[in-house]
Amino acid sequence: MTPHPLIAIIGNPNTGKSTIFNKLTGSRQRVGNYPGVTVEKKTGRLTIGGRAAVLFDLPGAYSLAAASPDERVAVDVLTGHSDCPRPDLVICVADAANLQRNLFLAMQIADFGLPMVLALNMTDEAAKLGITVSAEKLSAKLGLPVVPMVAVKGRGLDELKAAIAVALEQPAPPLTMAWPPAVDEALGIIEHGLSNIDNLEKTADAAGQTTNPSSIIHHQLTRPELRRVLFDADSALPDRAGVRKDRLAPLLVTARERLFQAGMNPLAAEALIVYQHLGALLADVETHTATGRAPFSDQLDRVLTHRVWGLVIFLGVMCVVFQSIYAWAAPLMDAIERLVGAVQEPVGAWLAGSPALQSLLTDGVIAGVGSVLVFLPQILILFFFIALLEDSGYMARAAFLMDKLFSWCGLNGKSFVPMLSGFACGIPAVLAARTIEDPKSRLATILIAPLMSCSARLPVYVIMIGAFIEPVYGARWAGFALFAMHLLGLALALPLAWLFTRFLLRGQSQPFLLELPPYRWPAPLNVLWRMWERGGQFVKRAGTIIFAVSIIIWALCYFPRPAEVEEQARGQFHVAADPGLQHAIDSAYLEQSYLGRAGKFIQPVFAPAGFDWKITVGVLASFPAREVIVSTLGIIYNLGADVDEESEPLREKMATEQWTTGALAGTPVFNVPVALAVMVFFALCLQCGAAVAVIIREVGLKWGVFSFCYLTALAWAGAVLCYQIGMRIFA
Repeated sequence: MTPHPLIAIIGNPNTGKSTIFNKLTGSRQRVGNYPGVTVEKKTGRLTIGGRAAVLFDLPGAYSLAAASPDERVAVDVLTGHSDCPRPDLVICVADAANLQRNLFLAMQIADFGLPMVLALNMTDEAAKLGITVSAEKLSAKLGLPVVPMVAVKGRGLDELKAAIAVALEQPAPPLTMAWPPAVDEALGIIEHGLSNIDNLEKTADAAGQTTNPSSIIHHQLTRPELRRVLFDADSALPDRAGVRKDRLAPLLVTARERLFQAGMNPLAAEALIVYQHLGALLADVETHTATGRAPFSDQLDRVLTHRVWGLVIFLGVMCVVFQSIYAWAAPLMDAIERLVGAVQEPVGAWLAGSPALQSLLTDGVIAGVGSVLVFLPQILILFFFIALLEDSGYMARAAFLMDKLFSWCGLNGKSFVPMLSGFACGIPAVLAARTIEDPKSRLATILIAPLMSCSARLPVYVIMIGAFIEPVYGARWAGFALFAMHLLGLALALPLAWLFTRFLLRGQSQPFLLELPPYRWPAPLNVLWRMWERGGQFVKRAGTIIFAVSIIIWALCYFPRPAEVEEQARGQFHVAADPGLQHAIDSAYLEQSYLGRAGKFIQPVFAPAGFDWKITVGVLASFPAREVIVSTLGIIYNLGADVDEESEPLREKMATEQWTTGALAGTPVFNVPVALAVMVFFALCLQCGAAVAVIIREVGLKWGVFSFCYLTALAWAGAVLCYQIGMRIFA
């Protein structure tokens, strides 16, 4: 055993596994990803019997069939084919009210011969349903410690720690079940075939006939691992052990044919055999009384899962969540922005003699930190509600309702919460997709989540509608334009999801397996802990990238700064104390910066959408955050960066701005088609460095780059189409 014992905790979804993990480890946790996959890797430290141990929280799984990345990670860890050694002990968490189904996973783990402790959780819920489980009898029949628990209330936690300490000191494999002779014969076929292949390759190598020594295979699949290969449709174990599938395939065909001859379907045989064994095992372990399920739960489900009233209630709940994210976070976000400004002011005054260093610290470092922290209130509020809805049991009902609406386009019911969250902010929307087990649906949801019109786009809509739509067409059409901008992304999202899941994303969609857990009061500490944990992950994982992007954009806006630029700007003013002088200097420097030059270089690409170089610079400068385009236009138009979307001087300046070159020289830059094109571009583009950073952290660089490219292309096409059609209608 290692100096610090490794303990893995695993269980079906909704069994309280994460609650037990949190109570055992407290704040001593680290979160990352398993190598090569986006499955979350959570580890923590605990002290057992006076010695430190490491606890792995494995992804929730119904079985070890390895049909999903989560299940494959679990199998890799339990078999020692991952980046960490094989665990010394496994804690298997089971729901006492669904014992037979939960023990299916426990029997698969026991087959690997790992010492195990069974945490029999939610015994209070089982008692309400009239179910009583004899832990002593179950322990004797399974050959492992069984600890009754109510984890959410802390009951049984000390007993679990004591059982873990004993199991670590006196490790013993649990009792395993006897398999039918046909299964053993089928395994023998695979074993014998792999052994023959191994011997032939070793003989060829000894005779010098092997041209590529690295192709030699030394097969190391154990009997339990071979059982997984036999029963699973597409096991990852052969790859992990270096067994080539082309050599394994004919052996599997022969082995599974042996099961067919014995009257067994190879892909269903395991479930039938194990459940038959468990049925006999639990006959005198589990007793049921006539109380049945609580009538109140039945009545509640009849309303909350109703195809009409259930949807109405769900939409109401989601509106409360959305409004809370939007409204409750606003004062906190404003406070963070004021705090950032309060820090910037003295630092700027202190470094007034060093303009470059002053700008780096105030506009780069401090503003970059602020751009990370400003999203934190929305993320904390979102995950507070997600934890609340999940722990209460309502989230499963909501997913059941929405699955019927989303299944046609390859999404599932859990996609709705991230999409709705996107109307507040794309960052928590992407993070909320973690609740989706199916990797294909999760990735598709993340790819379309940025299309929801987040609150950061609102300043762009307000200034364009206020300056060009409302003055001409009145408040009614202004309101319609604002509604249309929010609806546009949603209208495109579901068809795009259908295209992605149908043609782009590889792999089979996983069946949407859904368990309706019992209703229960959420544990306040558990909810707050999960909220805090997710917020910390965002700051540590996505915050670093967001901060780096902010520094890069600052540098592109600041450099170069040739002295003649300021001299030319000063030459336009006769009075050195003119308040507009500094604005003119800032505008001139921005125009000559690398970003300004890039805007002028790229402007021909945006010309079909009616954008001049100043709008294009605003588009580029707003990559860290969409609303930055307003302050950027303020700088370009010599009004300073303090303007907002309600600024009348900025609106007037935009209305009078004219083209100075080209075929449009002397005509207004802004009109209704241009205003609509700008809004459409910002409604569809992934013009937010923070969102790109989070997507990269969640699903990898490839999909982050793809998201940015496809949404930018979509936004450009939408803006061009809007401008070209608009000019024919309004001209």
